[in-house]
Amino acid sequence: MLKQEIEDGDVTLADPAFRADVLNGFASRPRAIPARWFYDRRGSELFEAITELPEYYPTRTETEILRGACAEVAALAGKGRAVVEFGSGSSTKTPILLRSVEPAAYVPIDISGDFLRESSAGLAAAFPGLPVLPVEADFLRPIDLPGSVAPLPKLGFFPGSTIGNMIPHSSVDLLRAMKVSLGEGSMLLIGMDRIKDERTLVAAYDDAAGVTAAFNLNLLERINRELDGTIPVDAFRHRAIWNDDRARIEMHLEAREDIAFTIEDRPFDMVAGETIHTENSHKYGQRDGRILLRAGGWTPIAEWTDPDGNFAVILAEAQPARRAP
Repeated sequence: MLKQEIEDGDVTLADPAFRADVLNGFASRPRAIPARWFYDRRGSELFEAITELPEYYPTRTETEILRGACAEVAALAGKGRAVVEFGSGSSTKTPILLRSVEPAAYVPIDISGDFLRESSAGLAAAFPGLPVLPVEADFLRPIDLPGSVAPLPKLGFFPGSTIGNMIPHSSVDLLRAMKVSLGEGSMLLIGMDRIKDERTLVAAYDDAAGVTAAFNLNLLERINRELDGTIPVDAFRHRAIWNDDRARIEMHLEAREDIAFTIEDRPFDMVAGETIHTENSHKYGQRDGRILLRAGGWTPIAEWTDPDGNFAVILAEAQPARRAP
């Protein structure tokens, strides 16, 4: 039976997709759970804290790129588009874009309902004349946008190099789903992290203060809370490694000792040193990101980077399909 959480008199069933991914993830070899389940309320708060860490360069770098690029983005996209953000807007990057492009509406999409509503309320207060229309959904699949924005031209916004959390074929599927959601003729502004030295990459995902470790371990806390788990969280440690062959940082939860536990009364065990693979963060070479976008149905039309070339922001357009170049 799914665990029921009772808060303020409301009864909420655990997400069946979360349940399926967790049970399948622990039963498979190697063990793995999709990274999207990091983002319950606590996970979303921890990720916001991660973005402010000195080791976590992506947020600072992308924010500076956007400050310099958004005027040009506005000129290329034109006024009056509905800005559709895949993932709840942050208090730093999203306002930079909204102030520049003068949108007709803002539609944030996120799987974490509580965090979505809070961030939407903050942006609605900051932009009192702008219709803010949050959509609680998994943006990995095509989404029906609010009817009021259907006739408007769209500008998708996907910052933070979140595209890197997916393996390449899943990234292509996501980009194609975004094209379906936004429609032909829409534009997409997307951030992509670049390949760089291993020390910098690993430090960004294994900070000295242990915030990323808490973010990773919170997934186990969520399983215990929502799925009646008995996982001994203290018996795990956070690991971040650079997989050069696949050009990605991998996050794992490693068992410190032999353990046994249950999830919804189903027994599981792990031996010391065994891991649960929880996240990938793929990094892209100078041309890789453009190839990925084209494979997903998007034609790059402009690109901006920081002076060191550590991060890229690309504007792409959903052009009609062509049989030949």
